[in-house]
Amino acid sequence: MVVRTLLLQLAGSHWLEVYARNNRLSRRLARRFVAGDSLEEATEPIRQLNAQKIAVSLDFLGESVADAGEVEAAECVALQMLQHIRREQLDANISVKLTALGLDFDEQLCRATLGRILTAAGSDGFVRIDMEDSSHTQRTLDTCMAMWNGTPAQHNVGVVIQAYLYRSEEDVKALLKAGVRVRLCKGAYKEQATVAFRHKHEVDANYLRLAGMLLDSGLYHGFATHDPAMIAGVQRYAAEHSIKPEAYEFQMLYGIRRDLQTALVAEGYRMRVYVPFGTHWYPYFMRRMAERPANLWFVLRNMAR
Repeated sequence: MVVRTLLLQLAGSHWLEVYARNNRLSRRLARRFVAGDSLEEATEPIRQLNAQKIAVSLDFLGESVADAGEVEAAECVALQMLQHIRREQLDANISVKLTALGLDFDEQLCRATLGRILTAAGSDGFVRIDMEDSSHTQRTLDTCMAMWNGTPAQHNVGVVIQAYLYRSEEDVKALLKAGVRVRLCKGAYKEQATVAFRHKHEVDANYLRLAGMLLDSGLYHGFATHDPAMIAGVQRYAAEHSIKPEAYEFQMLYGIRRDLQTALVAEGYRMRVYVPFGTHWYPYFMRRMAERPANLWFVLRNMAR
């Protein structure tokens, strides 16, 4: 817990981000978790995953932009991603962070931008709204529902729910009532005890409780976890309730538990890997270190070599 807290604090350090992005070793180590600086560099890793029957959720790294010009740039990249997926015939959808679309300073701009991205995605595309820290949860869900219920209604959008938040059960109920597809994860931000469970066994129990609700809904959801116990729990619940493996998917992060990804596919389960790219990889990289100590030890071993 101490190591996790420290790493999450360091994730917000601008000075360390500048240092890491200009350090050859840290850039090389980050490549285990980030597919490249550009969309072109990310294409071959995506093809390799698709060849293993693994789908992809493609994400351009960047968050908390400060002006409309940066929002326009983020929109351009999202549209390029959608065009690239179609042109290259990749088995992929895209993920977006709303703070990269201006959520923190202009919610109307954020919604208008997201609306154009969803229109470009079309009926054959899908856009997942990533969830950020708890200060953004309600605004993120409100934005998702504004798209879902808008004129025209855009039902090619889904959202992420974090199991460590107390509020998530009620959020899942509301999303399921509307028919919105969910990616369920544990959560990767430093949160206060007033809003989030503090102990792993509590988060795990809530994850499995929410997973059962999602599986019962009959909608196609994603279960994002690298935890074998959570995977087994989802599999067990699905089997006990006669829910077929093709009715849902597991999701994991690029570069993490590749062995488990391929093993699940071999067993007949659907798998999607979250593939990030871009030069602003430092906060994402540090959160991956904080999430799973094994990732940190991997990096330290490579540094020692």
